Amino acid sequence: MEQLGTYMMIFIETGGLLAPVLFISFHLLRPLFFLPVVFICISGGVLFGTVAGTLYSLIGITLSSIVFYAVIRWMPGTANTLINLKRKLMGDSSEFTAPQIALLRLIPFIHFHLLSLCLIEISENFRDYTKSSILTNIPIAFVYTSIGKWLSSLSPFYILLLMAILLLILYILRRKEIIIKWNDFFQVST
Repeated sequence: MEQLGTYMMIFIETGGLLAPVLFISFHLLRPLFFLPVVFICISGGVLFGTVAGTLYSLIGITLSSIVFYAVIRWMPGTANTLINLKRKLMGDSSEFTAPQIALLRLIPFIHFHLLSLCLIEISENFRDYTKSSILTNIPIAFVYTSIGKWLSSLSPFYILLLMAILLLILYILRRKEIIIKWNDFFQVST
């Protein structure tokens, strides 16, 4: 992965005016290489600076989310499989809000497209999904491009402290209602 990152940085640095286009297209190819979003965003901050890196990362991540939406709509069997997998992992009554998804995207080991699937479930249509996707992608693009070097030099204690604070904020922002179906509450014996 280090060699791929070095190769990507050399390729983009010599790209000239095409460097932003190459960087954004690398965001689209990221799922094929199983690279985390965080790695690409940190690279954008190193290569382009905070403002341009955030903008290019936001464009690339949003385009990646739109491609994921198109693939999910194009292959409904795969969508149902992913939804069933999500329900097994997170439960039947777990539905995140957009601010929760934005905060969960800041945690590097939570799968980006699993959160996009959660966003699809709470969105009414493509336009609503795109708007929510842009808004939930802003924090990850800004945080990891602006403080990428600082984040890579943190000690494990501060990383755990940051994760604990994020989990506390997620708990505070959770949806405060739970719907329990009649059959789930009263077990019917046969």
